[in-house]
Amino acid sequence: MNCPSRSILEAIGNTPLVKLDRLTKHYGCDGTILAKLDHLNPGFSKKDRAAFGVIEAAERDEALAPGQTVVELTSGNMGTGLAIVCGVKGYPFVAVMSKGNSPERAKMMAALGAEVVLVDQLPGSRLGEVSGADLAEVDRVATELTLERNAFRADQFRREGNPSSHEHTTGPELWKQSGGSIDAFCDFVGSGGTLAGASKYLRGQNPKIRCYPIEPAGAAVIAGQTVTKPDHPIQGGGYAMADLDFLRGMSWDGFLQIDGETARQTTRDLARYEGIFAGFSAGANVAGAIELLRGAHKGQTIAVIICDSGLKYLSTDLFG
Repeated sequence: MNCPSRSILEAIGNTPLVKLDRLTKHYGCDGTILAKLDHLNPGFSKKDRAAFGVIEAAERDEALAPGQTVVELTSGNMGTGLAIVCGVKGYPFVAVMSKGNSPERAKMMAALGAEVVLVDQLPGSRLGEVSGADLAEVDRVATELTLERNAFRADQFRREGNPSSHEHTTGPELWKQSGGSIDAFCDFVGSGGTLAGASKYLRGQNPKIRCYPIEPAGAAVIAGQTVTKPDHPIQGGGYAMADLDFLRGMSWDGFLQIDGETARQTTRDLARYEGIFAGFSAGANVAGAIELLRGAHKGQTIAVIICDSGLKYLSTDLFG
């Protein structure tokens, strides 16, 4: 039997990897989808890994002083991870989030000790659909607060601790748990940290593993497409940001686009057929894997991340 953990931080990572055989049968796919259940992290999302990685790196580099305030923009998941990490380590944390994100996230961060600053959406934006312009406004407010409070900006879009956490934990776990059987990996792009870090590790183990970014249909700028639908419903990513730091210099084996309704239905099917109660981006990831199994990767094994929990979407239309 394992010894007790010294804190909740030791419970981050080492999440289960499960086959989605019932779902692939339902969709008539030939092949295997391996889903890493990162919604079972303490903060109910994969962002716990990035939050821990960013703060640990800042401590090593002495970029973060004892007791210094930490500020970060968030759709709710990175903020929840930072609330947990900062709370345990003794750093005050300010989460800056668009009002377009589901209110469950704000309540959870506040319960974990964060100060939550909610930012109005821009005129014309719709509740539940956070655009790149909305995110830019959140970034502006977070930047102002960082200066006002002489705070450390966690900056999940630029701090190397984000992709590094996935290169050193998510990637190795996927490789070990799958027995090295992965043929492809696809991931819905938010900051790009998971895609960059896990892809780097997996390709290092086997250069033949093919890696694919997933973006919302109509907002696929990484694929070089013109944005026609910035108001997609998939929270936590798809902000139509082509110049993501972590993806610079990386090559991809193709590009996947998933529309909001497909992501929504796949998320519901995950719950119904596999008992996995997940969020929108997990549905997008699994939908991307299904697309690959119906195309170039028929009969092969695709790995995906279950990014966050469906508990964070109960006030939305995700589950009707």
